[in-house]
Amino acid sequence: MLTQRTFPTKVRLRIGVSHAGHRSELLLRKQPRNRPVEATGETTPSVSERERDSTSLKVLSEEESSEEREAYTKIKRRFEMGFRCLIKMGAGGRLSVPNSPVQRVPHTKPPFTLGQIKKAIPPHCFQRSIPRSFSYVGYDLSLAFLFYYIATSYFSLLPSWLTYLAWPLYWTLQGCTLTGVWVIAHECGHHAFSDYQWLDDTVGLILHSSLLVPYFSWKISHRRHHSNTGSLERDEVFVPKPKSRIPWFSKYLNNPLGRALTLVITLTLGWPLYLAFNVSGRPYNRFACHYDPYGPIYSDRERLQIYISDAGIFTASYVLYRLILAKGLAWVVCMYGIPLLIVNAFLVLITYLQHTHPTLPHYDSLEWDWLRGALATVFHNITDTHVAHHLFSTMPHYHAMEATRAIKPILGEYYQFDGTPFYKAMWREARECLYVEPDEGGSDKGVFWYRNKF
Repeated sequence: MLTQRTFPTKVRLRIGVSHAGHRSELLLRKQPRNRPVEATGETTPSVSERERDSTSLKVLSEEESSEEREAYTKIKRRFEMGFRCLIKMGAGGRLSVPNSPVQRVPHTKPPFTLGQIKKAIPPHCFQRSIPRSFSYVGYDLSLAFLFYYIATSYFSLLPSWLTYLAWPLYWTLQGCTLTGVWVIAHECGHHAFSDYQWLDDTVGLILHSSLLVPYFSWKISHRRHHSNTGSLERDEVFVPKPKSRIPWFSKYLNNPLGRALTLVITLTLGWPLYLAFNVSGRPYNRFACHYDPYGPIYSDRERLQIYISDAGIFTASYVLYRLILAKGLAWVVCMYGIPLLIVNAFLVLITYLQHTHPTLPHYDSLEWDWLRGALATVFHNITDTHVAHHLFSTMPHYHAMEATRAIKPILGEYYQFDGTPFYKAMWREARECLYVEPDEGGSDKGVFWYRNKF
């Protein structure tokens, strides 16, 4: 037996657009309708109603007011647009809609201050713990030694065909582990390892020298990168060039083969070329090198630290030389050289993706300020706390995720995340981010955006 009962219908439509750390939700209520209800109280829709419910939205009945119909139509359009964007989404925080321009990162002065951001972070996030910091050092070095022990003790016992699988696995695992060691030394350079600068510098010098990184030399230039992020004149790494200054051969590399060649060179040789010849770095009026104490990168009071960095590199190189004499070049290349190449590739890739993106602005001296520059970065699921790190670089890495969650509501649309897989993002950036130019006819002449048209 069926009875008639009037009850309100509620339809909830969720549009999962992850932009600026938020999710959008549309809630739609419709006018009460008469529906047949069984004696048990459960609703049994009629055939005609099931047909209408097969679509996500229905036209309002004629008896409903024109105002309700207009409001309902607006919500319907928003839902359809959001659904199309969701399907075509190229990345979280960046929607790729056909025939529409890329949604850019906000470049105007943000409506919040650095002090307001800091207040949102729990105070304990800024506390550095020596035992906890050293626990990460011990963990990474233990893993590195474990992989080394397995390779040296058991690979020789494997069938020859199986070694072709074992060695690439070792190189990958060891490269990832040593990247963690590299990051800890990077923490030391930011004074995020402990409350004692001398301890941070000692640990950082040992770890970075073992990976052939001039600790103090890079610490100084990297500190300037943090002080001038997004500035076309003063930033230190992956500084884009205007169209008038790009090399003449760039247009001949603007094809799949040229991009592949460029990426291979960047990932394998990019890091040593940057250290030795300042490739992709800030332009100076004379030759710049991270190993030169009297180069333009450093001031007079910093020259002694460059000598110490060079001594660390010389010591590590001498140890490798003795190992080559004792074990042979092939042994050193397999055990140390190839994992180090992977470390360098990871470093370049992470930095490249964080600061190179079609939606990111760069600023000249007319527009640049520190906060806007620090916010001009993108997450790629590889270092998801990069904005927090740029805002508060002395914060230890083990608190950075909690801090990131705390500041996301404050940052709003200034918080950018790109969920594109790194290999796709790398190819996209190599294709779309070739030089920077301001918008033609725009009012913001000091704001530059990536272009790729010659």
